[in-house]
Amino acid sequence: MNATTIDEVIADLGTIIQTAKTEESPLGYFPALYRKVTQRIKDKLGQNYFDDDVRMEELDVIFANRYLKAYSQYHGGEEPTKSWLVAFQATQNNKLIVLQHLLLGMNAHINLDLGIAAAQISTPSTIASLQDDFNKINDILAELVDEVERDLAKIWPFLLWILKVTKKIDNFLINFSMTIARDGAWKFANELVQATDKDSLIAERDQKIANLAQSIICPGRIERFVLWIIRFSERGSPSQKIAALE
Repeated sequence: MNATTIDEVIADLGTIIQTAKTEESPLGYFPALYRKVTQRIKDKLGQNYFDDDVRMEELDVIFANRYLKAYSQYHGGEEPTKSWLVAFQATQNNKLIVLQHLLLGMNAHINLDLGIAAAQISTPSTIASLQDDFNKINDILAELVDEVERDLAKIWPFLLWILKVTKKIDNFLINFSMTIARDGAWKFANELVQATDKDSLIAERDQKIANLAQSIICPGRIERFVLWIIRFSERGSPSQKIAALE
């Protein structure tokens, strides 16, 4: 898969989602969310939301192709980046809830891929002008985490109650999606655009983000207990959960 337009990105994500439904695979959770993100970005093009629509579509396509490539590698028996490998392998872990799978995908895609994509379309002298649009992507992603919680709660009402009552897990989700992802990804993008040895910096970052994924798979003791309760309340097959996310 190698998209050249935002419409092709949406179509390729649809193919992945349909394959995951057919295979009853949690590999469809993240692209179901990601297609919403991409559609939201497309809808905002031409609406004076972004500072530069042409640049934003270019960023979106380059950004998406990193996920599409990683998925194709994994699904084809090859090895993607370490960050994505952890996220993809976690789909074999039936102890994780849907939100953990989404956060693992966001971890790899935002904390590694977004910075690489931003650096790829920038120079040391132009990257500062990208910051506002860069932050708007993270705003859209963060908003959709809340939307996903509401979507899943339509099928599993106990989920929303748990998230409201247990501030620990709510803070865990908010802190990850908002603070770590935005600040870390932008800092990495600026380091990368200035770097002479980009491959080494990317490899170092990839390992760091793969390690960070472990805090999502196995967070603190209280968070683990709350996640266990949520998992106990989850019902339905992977295809039904993917449909809920759509």
